[in-house]
Amino acid sequence: MEQNNNEYARHVSLLTRDTLALVLAGGQGSRLRELTTWRAKPGLHFGGKFRIIDFPLSNCINSGVRRIGVLTQYKAHSLIRHLVHGWSWFRASKREFVEILPASQRVGGEWYRGTADAIYQNLDIIRTHSPRFVLVLAGDHVYKMDYGPFLAMHDELDADMTVSCVEVPVEEAAGELGVMTVDESGRVIAFDEKPEQPNSIPGKPGICLASMGNYIFNTEFLYEQVIKDADTTESVHDFGRNIIPGIIDDYRVYAYPYNDPVTGKQAYWRDVGTLDAYWSANMELVSVSPQLNLYDTDWPVNTHQWQSPPAKFIFDEDERRGTAIQSMVSGGCVVSGAEVRGSMLFSRVRVNDRSLVVDSVILPDVVIGENCRINRAIIDRGAVIEAGTVIGEDHDADRQRGFRVTDSGLTLVTPDMLGQSLHFTR
Repeated sequence: MEQNNNEYARHVSLLTRDTLALVLAGGQGSRLRELTTWRAKPGLHFGGKFRIIDFPLSNCINSGVRRIGVLTQYKAHSLIRHLVHGWSWFRASKREFVEILPASQRVGGEWYRGTADAIYQNLDIIRTHSPRFVLVLAGDHVYKMDYGPFLAMHDELDADMTVSCVEVPVEEAAGELGVMTVDESGRVIAFDEKPEQPNSIPGKPGICLASMGNYIFNTEFLYEQVIKDADTTESVHDFGRNIIPGIIDDYRVYAYPYNDPVTGKQAYWRDVGTLDAYWSANMELVSVSPQLNLYDTDWPVNTHQWQSPPAKFIFDEDERRGTAIQSMVSGGCVVSGAEVRGSMLFSRVRVNDRSLVVDSVILPDVVIGENCRINRAIIDRGAVIEAGTVIGEDHDADRQRGFRVTDSGLTLVTPDMLGQSLHFTR
């Protein structure tokens, strides 16, 4: 497209205003084990003060896509409350909104049976907004992406569907991610959903092209395909397993490479779908110069947070000094005569006298008693760790106490494991 920057910006602006975003946020996230026993994965806390759902929603707002539906299903109370408190400031008079679309058996008597079925069951709502394009987004990944160029490429190529993609190591994609094969023009010629042996990109052994779970559809084309899929009895009603493989031979389906607009290199994107991946992504943020910049005022990540006082570090004695080194400490935290190293403390965490927290992710409202040692652990929200407790040093002992220990030696502790059955999330 030959046009100056102002014309291109106007072109993208028109495209984003004519787009309806649908965020798929109904997944359980079972690979996160007990972290998602009482919450949906998109509602899981991340980065000290955010929820995972905040990233795709912020991407929409920053990209100029301001008509958004969030499709919820699995244990969605915490997620819905977060959306109501943090994402209800739009002005309907300007055709801006975040609508919550729970699985409400609008068509037949079924809950959402798959990603494609979730869209199918909301076709009447989509029609009321009359978008030109529908942007379907995974609600459980962490990244910052401008959807404007994504839409522009889709429009310029006259595509029926476009899939955003990233290059990932074959071993990371195996059994976990949808993998694409494309021709020289970027057109998708094969799509395998979570293959055990993904195909490498030609000329890049060990690297494959993986779907981010973000799709752009021409609206009428989307209607046709999900209706056809709904009438197919053998389908599992999933975009990756059914829709995409079924259309690539007969329709124009393209891959959009998600690269950093400045460097042209692979942009930041994390599927935090396992305990190790979740821990690692949080730990990356503690480093000196993380790839994901949460301090970027040009592309802010919006959220809702309770009003909390500043973090506080108290006592300054030789064996009783409140310190945090190379760590992120959120509002409302009190580090009382304790030491925190290389860790992330979410809101309102209290670490008491002479305790040591190292390389750990501590979710909101956790209380760590005196003389505790916690190493390479995730402590779930609201847990109360009794004085003298040691976590993460003896993995056999951790397992005997009912904690979950991953193959990499990461320990997960939840209130239920401690006999503190909260049975709710806040």
